[in-house]
Amino acid sequence: MLANRRSGKRFPVGTTLVLLAVLALTNATIADDRPPADMALVLAVDVSFSINVDERDIQRRGYVSAFRTPEIIQAATSGPLGRIAVTYVEWAGPENQRQILPWTILDSHAAVLAFADQLEAAPAHRSGRTSLSGALAEAVRLFEDSPVEATRRVIDISSDGINNSGPPVVPVRDLAAGLSITINGLPLMGAAGSGDSPAPLDSYYRDCVIAGPGAFVFPVNDWSQFAETLKKKLALEIAYVPGFSGMVHLASIEAQTDCLIGEKEEREKYIRQLDEMTGGKSERWQLREQDWPTPR
Repeated sequence: MLANRRSGKRFPVGTTLVLLAVLALTNATIADDRPPADMALVLAVDVSFSINVDERDIQRRGYVSAFRTPEIIQAATSGPLGRIAVTYVEWAGPENQRQILPWTILDSHAAVLAFADQLEAAPAHRSGRTSLSGALAEAVRLFEDSPVEATRRVIDISSDGINNSGPPVVPVRDLAAGLSITINGLPLMGAAGSGDSPAPLDSYYRDCVIAGPGAFVFPVNDWSQFAETLKKKLALEIAYVPGFSGMVHLASIEAQTDCLIGEKEEREKYIRQLDEMTGGKSERWQLREQDWPTPR
């Protein structure tokens, strides 16, 4: 959802695409007096119901731990300008995005540790479906509120499944890329995944989610690996770290994954449910491709 900062009104995600495009044109004509920074980073973390409470807490502890490590503290404060801005968002369905921590400038050892402390103390949530499109649209919107004029703008998004709610993800991804925003992915796979994805999640992220300058996917294959994998990913994301190693998949030039596979699966489930309720006499309710996403 897109929120109007003055009125608090929230708009459907489909409307978000139009409003974000208008916002981009408006911002291009307005002088920016915000202080410069090396980076503005949105951490967008999946808390849908396919993530159980223990797994949600593993994610939160992983981010808290990462921002307490020397590697991340150094990366955040050792760029040319010596500062980055970060915000932390938990998301699920198309109407479920919650900014857990507001934009925070990290320009010192103490500031980074304070961010970790605030994140550790913040309440955690869980919610419904998996709307990568909704999460990305909200992340793009949040850059309007950023307290800095950043050299780079990056969305770091995680999930254990593909887009299955709200608008398709590709138009939102493309809009972000058109604004020179980089989207990097942290797909939760294997023992860390939901186990019912109709496509390999790293391939789906590579082909359908990530975009922009230097975009990459860094998979997590087991919850026991989450904290260390996250730390490496953040270090790579924020600043180059000598000696870095890890599994990195760069964005695809040409998609090999059906980026509507989640929507198609939801459509088939919907049709099966209608057939079960009507004894197979639900033809006039059958959905067409242009009807995606599946209506509630």
